[in-house]
Amino acid sequence: QVQLVESGGGLVQVGGSLRLSCAASGSIFRIRPMGWFRQAPGKQRELVAVIGVSSGGNTNYADTVKGRFTVSRDNAKNTVYLQMNSLKPEDTAVYYCYANIDFHDYWGQGTQVTVSS
Repeated sequence: QVQLVESGGGLVQVGGSLRLSCAASGSIFRIRPMGWFRQAPGKQRELVAVIGVSSGGNTNYADTVKGRFTVSRDNAKNTVYLQMNSLKPEDTAVYYCYANIDFHDYWGQGTQVTVSS
């Protein structure tokens, strides 16, 4: 059984930084794209950032986080990261890790990020 376990969320002040991590475990042959989505109260889940197969793979970011957030991955650890800098109150949301593993989509349980002003 495949699991995605996230860590690194929390409360931070405006302008601060957080780093999210998400490790995949279980019966895994190959992980394709990995990334992060978020869902704020009363809003739909939205893409934050995604990274392709290789550690230096193609990345794609939501316009709202470009230049502030960086997605990366360590394939040896089956882990994806999200470095979030210059955080804003509108970044407050539950952040979900995503991975396509052996042609199936998996999601983490979500981690709360709260940016206080």
